[in-house]
Amino acid sequence: MEQLKILVVDDESRMRKLVGDFLKKSGYQVIEASDGSMALDKFFEQKDIALIILDVMMPKMDGWQVCKEIRRFSKVPVIMLTAKSEERDELLGFELGVDEYITKPFSPKVLVARVEAILRRTSLSESEQVLSAGGIRIDKAAHCVTIDGENIDLSYKEFELLTYFVENKGIALSREKILNHVWNYDYFGDARTIDTHVKKLRSKMGEKGDLIKTIWGMGYKLSVDSE
Repeated sequence: MEQLKILVVDDESRMRKLVGDFLKKSGYQVIEASDGSMALDKFFEQKDIALIILDVMMPKMDGWQVCKEIRRFSKVPVIMLTAKSEERDELLGFELGVDEYITKPFSPKVLVARVEAILRRTSLSESEQVLSAGGIRIDKAAHCVTIDGENIDLSYKEFELLTYFVENKGIALSREKILNHVWNYDYFGDARTIDTHVKKLRSKMGEKGDLIKTIWGMGYKLSVDSE
């Protein structure tokens, strides 16, 4: 079974080692980052991080900023570590979509138990997070796409657009519906922004780009054979 990757972010090397050692003993693969900026680089570079353990107080970019940035693209589980125990910090964490909030000092064994509980909970909804159609596989949690097993690099809007097509495969979607869902605003004007993104998406998908059919005078449809 493939090891799940956990990103441990803390500016204290001693803390990273302590947490990392316990996680490795429990069978996880550990990726380390010593500041917020490095954490974002590692997260987007790896693409398949299963969970993030994130310290609040760090140089360059604090944990709140890191979490906020990651939440723009991913719902990956996040455990925040902090030396503070103030209620306002905890509330801020939950507003940003933090899954757990642990105050230092803590028991590494308890932390690992929390990690395992969150990952079990996450796996229950994993089927909703992974979509597939016609050789296209979308991992919504990891924010990555493969086509016939090969990774393809999509922009955020291209990812959202392809996800919307796969979620509605076989259904003709008007440009207005696509704009409202992917761009989150009512559409007034021409349809060039949709057409431009679809053209780029088709190009990146190679031969599979032909699966996105143009419905003349209306919009687009992802058409795949029955799987």
